[in-house]
Amino acid sequence: MLDKEVAGFLALLNEGFPAVETMTGAEARAATKARQVAPTNLDDVRSTQDVTIPVDGGTIGARVYRPHGDADVRRPLVLFLHGGGFVFCDLESHDGFCRQLAQSVEAVVVSVDYRLAPEHPAPTAAEDAYAALLWASERHDELGTDPDGVAVAGDSAGGNLAAVVALLARDRGGPALAGQALLYPVVDPACDTPSYDTYAEGHFNTAAAMRWYWDQYLGPERRLPDPPELVAPSRAASLTGLPPAVVVVTGADPLRTEVEAYVERLVADGVPVVARTYPRLFHGFATILALRAGASARELLYADLRRLLRVSA
Repeated sequence: MLDKEVAGFLALLNEGFPAVETMTGAEARAATKARQVAPTNLDDVRSTQDVTIPVDGGTIGARVYRPHGDADVRRPLVLFLHGGGFVFCDLESHDGFCRQLAQSVEAVVVSVDYRLAPEHPAPTAAEDAYAALLWASERHDELGTDPDGVAVAGDSAGGNLAAVVALLARDRGGPALAGQALLYPVVDPACDTPSYDTYAEGHFNTAAAMRWYWDQYLGPERRLPDPPELVAPSRAASLTGLPPAVVVVTGADPLRTEVEAYVERLVADGVPVVARTYPRLFHGFATILALRAGASARELLYADLRRLLRVSA
């Protein structure tokens, strides 16, 4: 049985979230943008700075969050990639979460405003994310960050991008990563696992919406690039050599089976993994700061990241 607060949140989300699968990408973007709520935790960080990052074919934006404390101390660096089905959300949608992340992990957080589908199909978002990692890793002195304490993190579609960036960093010779934090990540476009049937609807993230997200990112034929792990981390031939992972799994979610399978593959390939499963919490919960039931899960996430990044208590 769901906690009363969780059940209330879930009912509101099920009733009020737009049926994106009936929309164009631009329409879905506008509808979800209209639902954004301004953060109430502006003072969680010492400062923020909006920057521009050069990428193949143009530029993208990013926001740098610096935690409170001595400005001369080297901090860990967390590259954060927002969710939104590869189609919507932006720096503002995840601003409050990034502020709390920077404060709780005592890290400099770089949130990436990667280009969105369908206007920018796969693997644009993944390449933007990797370009952002290179950009940040070339500016440790400017950012005040520790080259030995770099992690990638993301939720949902952003979890996909974080997993892909970890693979690209391994296969393209760096930068070295101390960890990856994958929050209920999207890892495969097949959309045919058992949880897609069990949790097809009624739990906020629906099977219909997930199929639509993949269609926007890959096109209706869902042709994978070469190599396929540019968009589907689960299709990588090997996960050996990836950095330690923290994986958040939501129980009532079409993605549950594929995320659990990805955790099993990471473990089988020798990657240290901490998997946190929340059977009574729904997809997207971690970045909803108003959800009190998610507070302890976020505290565990931040503690796990501090451990990976060797931040003292």
